[in-house]
Amino acid sequence: MRVFASVAEEGGFAAASRKLDISPAAVTRAVVALEEQLGARLLQRTTRNVRFTDAGRQYYEHVRAILVSIAEANEAVADSNATPRGTLSITAPVMFGRMFVMPCIIDYMQRYPQVKIIAHLVDRVTNLVDEGMDVAIRIGHLPDSGLRAIKVGEVRRVLCASPAYLEKSGTPKLPADLSKHSIISSSAVSPHTEWHFRSSSERSHSEPSNGEPLLLRMDPRLTVTSNDAALAAAVGGLGIARLLSYQVWSEVENKALRLILETFEEAPWPVHVVHREDKLGSSKVRSFIDEMVENLRSHPTLNPK
Repeated sequence: MRVFASVAEEGGFAAASRKLDISPAAVTRAVVALEEQLGARLLQRTTRNVRFTDAGRQYYEHVRAILVSIAEANEAVADSNATPRGTLSITAPVMFGRMFVMPCIIDYMQRYPQVKIIAHLVDRVTNLVDEGMDVAIRIGHLPDSGLRAIKVGEVRRVLCASPAYLEKSGTPKLPADLSKHSIISSSAVSPHTEWHFRSSSERSHSEPSNGEPLLLRMDPRLTVTSNDAALAAAVGGLGIARLLSYQVWSEVENKALRLILETFEEAPWPVHVVHREDKLGSSKVRSFIDEMVENLRSHPTLNPK
């Protein structure tokens, strides 16, 4: 098959023999033997050139795909035993990257000193193909695409405030009560200041009774463009903020913040590790994905027991 493909690609037996570093007679014998085995003429030979027959053209398309698969399989086996090396490009949301991805990157780079990593921590969805990313962390439901995704956990969109603020202003019992409170809006999470809530059995007569989600337009007292700033304002007692559960986990644990309206929260958002690699991908990408998946799946903020 390799000899036949070389004859087709090089346009002749002599050129194929030079490419493969074998004699022209050996090239001829290989092609003749292949034709006899298949019972079909693959090439039309003239004194000046070599051309496909119809059967040869069809066979070449299959052969080319087979040879590519063989080369990829060989490279994957060799690469699986190789030490990861080269450059990795990774993207993740800013706070998630700082809290979860960077510790994994540091550990990985200490174990594999021949790997360089470019970490793009941005609160926007990057296009892995157009922007040349190897691995991405995505929070939320994924659109259909040719990318591969591994679910590693889930997070909630939660409302929180400091105990001091709630003691002073009262604790909302229903989403409609938020109109009486000081609202902190983070455009990184809620860019339109419209907050969705799930209906609950504990709802007022003014709220939907058909089980449909409730949408409230908020009038924030403070709007910031980073989740860190919204978190700091909530801890400082300025009002009620809506953030993701992993972002406030530490502050809730140490009682600097309290969660409110939990029965009205939307369904959790999945967290995925997204990549372009197939099972024959490079060792540096596969090994990093394996480590990231293991670390995230074991984290209590993403997979509470």
